[in-house]
Amino acid sequence: MATWLAERRLAQNAARLAELRHELAQIEEQYAVVASEADDHALRALVSETPLAEFEATDARRHASALDRHRLHLVGEIAELERRQDELLDRIAAAPR
Repeated sequence: MATWLAERRLAQNAARLAELRHELAQIEEQYAVVASEADDHALRALVSETPLAEFEATDARRHASALDRHRLHLVGEIAELERRQDELLDRIAAAPR
């Protein structure tokens, strides 16, 4: 691969990494709030023992679970992009000058 092409891909990769890291920070903040809310709903459901409270607790748990899955997906994407970045840097370093 030509050095200029590797450098271009590296720049694109770095931009995507920055976007994903920013999104991950936002999702982690949201997840902390939603998970806390889900815990509160679960406690209320336990105390009140009403179908509505149980429904709200289940709904809050589902929402927290969905955010956690998205968070894990982002972590995986970031790891893959970091691996790709390392590979591109190795190619650039190994290229004849």
